[in-house]
Amino acid sequence: MMPTGILSNRICLITGSSRGIGLGVARVFAENGASVVLHGRDESVLRRSLAEFSEPKRHSYVAADINTPEGVGVLAAAFLRLHEKLDVLVHSAGILGPPKIPLAEYPVESWQDVLHLNLTAPFLVTQALLPALRKGDSPSVIFVSSGVGYRGRAGWGAYSVSKFGVEGLNQVWADELKAESIRVNAVNPGGTRTQMRAAAYPQEDPMTLPTPEDIAPVFVWLARADTEVTGQSVEARDWVGRDPAN
Repeated sequence: MMPTGILSNRICLITGSSRGIGLGVARVFAENGASVVLHGRDESVLRRSLAEFSEPKRHSYVAADINTPEGVGVLAAAFLRLHEKLDVLVHSAGILGPPKIPLAEYPVESWQDVLHLNLTAPFLVTQALLPALRKGDSPSVIFVSSGVGYRGRAGWGAYSVSKFGVEGLNQVWADELKAESIRVNAVNPGGTRTQMRAAAYPQEDPMTLPTPEDIAPVFVWLARADTEVTGQSVEARDWVGRDPAN
């Protein structure tokens, strides 16, 4: 998509944005004028990712492991030291878990890890940053869902269950926050050229898939201050090639 200024002056935090979909969305947000805060666990990776932005000094990053309750606190406190308000919160952090293992044999520790990072962490991060969102300009929260969060599929285990939970979390937050004009929506990226997708489909040719930047237009549209939808689950593939400024 062509860079615009439609996200100018909007402060955006994107979890899990040291790589993959989160990083692609962060880059496109930055190209469209946003002030971006990257997040990930590895500070060295975050530093390298931020250095590739066209104006890295306009942006920042926070290293924190949000798969622990302490990490959520670290992320929230570090963000609030950088900014008093938050306009856009994108929940992109997530893990696949062990692929193609039936529930009857699914490791309990993996189940707990996947459910915590994919579902509990976005709940906790939203809760922790709600005061900053309330100060934001037409604030928007965006969850990342999945097609297996609409219909369960054998072998997708905790990942599928966590994304069903994300859909419910999205709807409840949207209903509870609409009176405060805080919009909450979810995006199903579809198959995207990422490491996680490659782990799930090792025989698939990644060059047949859109890049994270290709699916970013719907995120830009939902991040805009003048977009009014809330409580929706949107297909990113429907937005590939579209102009989010229209």
